[in-house]
Formats: sequence, C-alpha cells, structure tokens
Amino acid sequence: MDAPTEPPETALAGLIDRLHRRGRVRVWSLVITLFGDAIVPRGGEAPLAVLQAVMARLGIEAGALRTAMSRLASDGWVVRERRGRNSFFSLDRHGQHAFDLATRRIYAAGAPDWDGSWTVAIAAPGSNGVHEETLKEHGFLKIADGVYLLPRTPGPDDGPTSGAAPLNDMLIIHGSSAEHPEMLRSLWPSDEIAEAYRELIVEYSALAGSLAVSPLPAPVDAMAARTLLIHDWRRIVLRDPGLPMALLPKDWPGEEARTLVREVYRRLMEPSENWLDHAGLPPLANTDSFQRRFGR
Repeated sequence: MDAPTEPPETALAGLIDRLHRRGRVRVWSLVITLFGDAIVPRGGEAPLAVLQAVMARLGIEAGALRTAMSRLASDGWVVRERRGRNSFFSLDRHGQHAFDLATRRIYAAGAPDWDGSWTVAIAAPGSNGVHEETLKEHGFLKIADGVYLLPRTPGPDDGPTSGAAPLNDMLIIHGSSAEHPEMLRSLWPSDEIAEAYRELIVEYSALAGSLAVSPLPAPVDAMAARTLLIHDWRRIVLRDPGLPMALLPKDWPGEEARTLVREVYRRLMEPSENWLDHAGLPPLANTDSFQRRFGR
C-alpha cells in the first residue's frame, strides 16, 4: 500500500524551511530568479509590492528585501523608479544580460545534441584577458591553463563563435575526431554536481507527488514555489557545463532532475501566472516562447 501523499502546502513549507536552514539566505539572488523567471517575460518591471508578496511567502522579511534591492541597485542590477508613493523595479542592462545568457540553459529541454564535433580555444601565452567565466557559461571546460574545450561546434544560436568577444584573442580549433573522448569525464570533476542533482530530486519529489493530487491552496503559494524551484535548479545547472549525454557517466542524474523540475514547473505555471495577472503585471510578451520552456 502506497504511503499517503502529504498536502502540497506541507511540502512547500519543508522546502522553505530547508532554504533557511542552509544558512543566510541570499535574498538578492532570489530576487534575480523571480525577475528572470516571471517578471522579464511580462515586460521586465514590477512594483515593490509584488516582490514583497513573493518574498514574504518564502519567509523573507521586508527589511531584508529592502536591503537586497538597495544592493542590487548600487551594483547595477536593477533600476528603481518612484511613481507617487509606489516604487517600481526593473532589471538593468547588466542584470538582463546576465539572465539572458543563462535562460537557454535553465529552460533547456535536455542535454545538448552532439555530432562528434569539438571546439578548442587556446589563449596566447601569458595572456591575462581570457574571459573564463563567460567561456564556462557557454559550456567550455577548462582542461588546462588557457585551454578550453567545447564538445560541440557552436552555431549562430548556440554559444560563442570565433567572432565573439570572449574568443577574439584566442586560437580556435574546430575538429570532428578525438582519441579516447571518454577521458573527458576524468577532466571534469562531476561528483559534486551529480550529488547536487540527486539532492534536488529527493527534496522536490514530495512536492511533485502532492501537486499531482491537488494544487497549492493559494496562487501566491504557486508563485513562491516556482521561484524557489527555479532558484534551486539554476544554482546547479549553471555550474554544470552541460555536456552531451554521450560524454556523461551512465548513471548521470541530471536528466532525471530536469524531468522532475519540468513536471513541477508545469503544474505551477497556470496558478502562478494567474497570480501575476491579478497582481497587475502586463501580459506575457511572447506566449509561445514561454510555453516552450523545458521543451513544452
């Protein structure tokens, strides 16, 4: 006999409790997640009251949110505009660009395809101008000082090309063969990422099971749960270089985690979008693109 499924609000409460047990909450990071996931698709601007409602449901005090917004504004991530007694926030170009780079990886339908092609980027000897973090964002693996490997040849819509700024001062080699490509697994320390995926599966399985039986009681609960889901997911997936399945260990848990995230996200999407409608945000700018998240 199957164990009874706990109510979805109980599962959400457990996830919120875990968020606070991890240590000091990075409120600014949660805010960026909320903007990128829910506000940018609706024009990119939200009143402070909307941010407060979601953060309060996640156990974030108003003072902590104000501090986070001040920090984001001073660091050039958000812009604040006063209209009467109300404050409205939007992502600055810096914040918008940062989330745009991550969006395709966060909401990808699966591991990237691979035709056996490779791109090797080599920095000039003694060069200090390598944009290492940007290369990693595009899936390059650092295999030695100044040497980066991408196990696919990027096209115009898939990462940097030889004309992209991060690669301007680097030697770029494209190829379609390699001896012992499975050795790539030993060059990438994947144990930590794999364990993070497994933990996410355990932590969100209860919410997935409960949402399959009944929805969360309040639309703001769905918006809070969706924000927390994407926040936890992006913390892992953006550390994962996103290798093709052919180069991953056979027991790699990344795609199982993605399937779970997709399932939970789909169940949260309608009620959370309804909450955003009632909160007065503009309608979705591109419904088709939004509906295709996670390969819908």
